[in-house]
Amino acid sequence: MKSTIAVSLTNYLDAGAIVAGASGLTLWQNYLGLSEVHLGWLNFISANCLGAAIGAIIGGFLADKYGRKFIFTYNLLVYMLGVLTGFLITGISVGVGVPASWTYISESSEVNNRGRNICISQMSWGFGPMCILLFGMLFAPGGYLFSWVEQVAALFVGSGSATAAIHVFSSRIVFFTLFVVAFVAWNLQRQLQESAEFTAQKASGQKQPGMLDNIKLLFTNTIAVRTVVFLATIYLTWNLVASVMGFFQPHIYETAGGVSNEQANWMNCIQWFIIVAVTFVVSKLIDKTTHKAIYTFGLLVAIAAWLVIVTIGVNGMVGLWLFAILWGVQGGSSPQIFYALWGSELFPAKFRAGAQGLMFFIVRGLSAVWGLVFTMIYGENGEGFTIAAFCMIALLAISLVVGFIGAPNTRGRALDDIVRERYGDSY
Repeated sequence: MKSTIAVSLTNYLDAGAIVAGASGLTLWQNYLGLSEVHLGWLNFISANCLGAAIGAIIGGFLADKYGRKFIFTYNLLVYMLGVLTGFLITGISVGVGVPASWTYISESSEVNNRGRNICISQMSWGFGPMCILLFGMLFAPGGYLFSWVEQVAALFVGSGSATAAIHVFSSRIVFFTLFVVAFVAWNLQRQLQESAEFTAQKASGQKQPGMLDNIKLLFTNTIAVRTVVFLATIYLTWNLVASVMGFFQPHIYETAGGVSNEQANWMNCIQWFIIVAVTFVVSKLIDKTTHKAIYTFGLLVAIAAWLVIVTIGVNGMVGLWLFAILWGVQGGSSPQIFYALWGSELFPAKFRAGAQGLMFFIVRGLSAVWGLVFTMIYGENGEGFTIAAFCMIALLAISLVVGFIGAPNTRGRALDDIVRERYGDSY
């Protein structure tokens, strides 16, 4: 459990980095004079999209070549540099860490608690945004701690600086909290023992394949390729929706919903609390209940949330709150839980993290492009939000159908047993 919590902090830092940018997005827009398209480009290079995509394909194969502990020892040093300097470096670090963390959790779990441990990791993914949004509200203009922010800003830019320049320091301080958590996580993770499966593979005397060898091995195995297509499809179609909401949701609430920055962050914070609570319930069920039932429930709720947009709308508090609650419920039983679980179950150890890194690269890379398209559909003041909602419903429907048809039966089975059945004894 201790190792699961230590590794799960990677998810806190992943989601936290995305939402840290989101919570202060309007402040940065006012400070830098950015348009909606500019915001799309910020999303494009962030931990939400391109940065994570680049990091994932590198980190996944590095974890298979040098071990999971290798990633834990060095990666968060890059993350700490990133939150002090820029979105792209932070995103790369996020991408490097995620495949190794999900792989390590599965390989370190027993057969009857693997799903639970992945859910614990997912709860950390919910705690990150919840805490970051809470910090954002406390430090935001008008927040309880904003007077302290003004004092900090005065030290760096002077008390006579423009209002927008002072306001944006609330976002800078939020990012610094991620630096502190990353430092704690790094100290915990670098003390972890290497994954038993990776250690056993290394001790077998087999030559450790290089990154290109593993890529070739992955793409020349028909079962592995089919698995990549299946998992990438269910995760991509859901993540195209979730990535937009992760980065733009407070901004959408402010522009399309007409609420203040503080109100938007409060609503989003409560939504993340719902995600954590529902994920906790799912953690009690996932190793005892058919995965297909939980997966289907989550996506039906997700589609219902977007149907609220095209029926009730979000220009009133009823529609806004109904959407926030439903989207929170789906987040606690989302395809990301099953992507993390199945992605570490359905591949052999020699290219397990690499396969996840490849899929993460595909998903976050295409999410980066979609983020740009979304801003064009959405418009400067949310006038295209209904059209965007229909696009979201279509994407979620694809994830629902493909996942329902292709959901594997892996519950309660050892990783070796699953791999042997799928790939034979040679893996």
